[in-house]
Amino acid sequence: MFVTHLSLADFRSYASVELGLEPGVTTFTGANGQGKTNLVEAVDYLATLGSHRVASEAPLVRHTAERAIVRGRVQAGLDDPRQLLLEIELLPGRQNRASLNRAPLRRPRELLGALRTVLFSPEDLALIKGDPSERRRFIDELITTRWPRLAGVRSDYDRVLRQRSTLLKSLSGRGRSIPDGAAATLEVWDESLAGFGAELIQARVRTLADLTPHLQRAYLAIAPTNNDAQLAYRSPIGPEPDTSVEELQARLILAMSERRSDEIARGVCLVGPHRDDIVLSLGELPAKGYASHGESWSFALALKLASFDLLRADGVEPVLILDDVFAELDQMRRERLAGMVAEAEQVLITAAVAADVPAALGGRRFQVGGGEVKEIDEASEVEHGRA
Repeated sequence: MFVTHLSLADFRSYASVELGLEPGVTTFTGANGQGKTNLVEAVDYLATLGSHRVASEAPLVRHTAERAIVRGRVQAGLDDPRQLLLEIELLPGRQNRASLNRAPLRRPRELLGALRTVLFSPEDLALIKGDPSERRRFIDELITTRWPRLAGVRSDYDRVLRQRSTLLKSLSGRGRSIPDGAAATLEVWDESLAGFGAELIQARVRTLADLTPHLQRAYLAIAPTNNDAQLAYRSPIGPEPDTSVEELQARLILAMSERRSDEIARGVCLVGPHRDDIVLSLGELPAKGYASHGESWSFALALKLASFDLLRADGVEPVLILDDVFAELDQMRRERLAGMVAEAEQVLITAAVAADVPAALGGRRFQVGGGEVKEIDEASEVEHGRA
């Protein structure tokens, strides 16, 4: 699939933008702060309903505006002319509104799956060097991209987690003696949390198993040395890819009962997918704390390229977005990356310096600045030494 048109109203720095896009490679260049990342962020938002740069939606709405609109037309494939019109209206402090082919949707998450993207940006270095929450977010976004219905499971899990945490907090300090009514209520929340949590854990573990061979190939292609990249899921319930949801739920309930006194004493949920981690390794050592800066960059990039290959193996051609990536790579890695992405159906690239993007990628080029997005023709490239 690929995006054929992007329309923005009061999104980030743009009062209004109408941008025609095509399959193949498209590069947006411009000085930092001119809005090139805002364009690809909007495309990714249509696919994921989230931003890779901020956690809240308020910064996505242009200053002084009350709302923002992101609209994109998506074609199914090079040989499939079917198109969908996706629209999301961002309303900070209120429920966002979404529509598909101009028909309103009950919930924005019903838009998930209509467009699929894989985005790599400098922020993704946190996958290697950051907290477990960064890696959990990565795998949860990937499982939701593979199976959009899991967005509802994630939402339900978060809701139950908040309710169970509130109950535990109210019971903290009581020791082992808690009212019978509270104990019965806690058991209900245990079962509900374990049910939703088991679905998420199973999807995570299966996806990591499917992702690993793609990761190993991608890292081998990018990094010249120390290229044995591995993934492992870390959880006290020891899940395997073939463990059933029912078995995982039973293990979670047992683990909660074993940690019951600790949870009540501390007033927090200590068991569940919100506490798990993904261990990233190079050879026999964990990447976090041992990998060099270059190795960390290569690992993060390989994770995203592996995600892209996994989705393609699932029968989906996602849009690949490389946001300010080439400036962080040496010449060898730039050339290797260019060779790996050139065959993608659609690649959107941002770069502060046009020369950082290997000329072999070709494609359309746009200059971004002063609130405008202008295509660079071949004559301009010759004049500036690009051709």
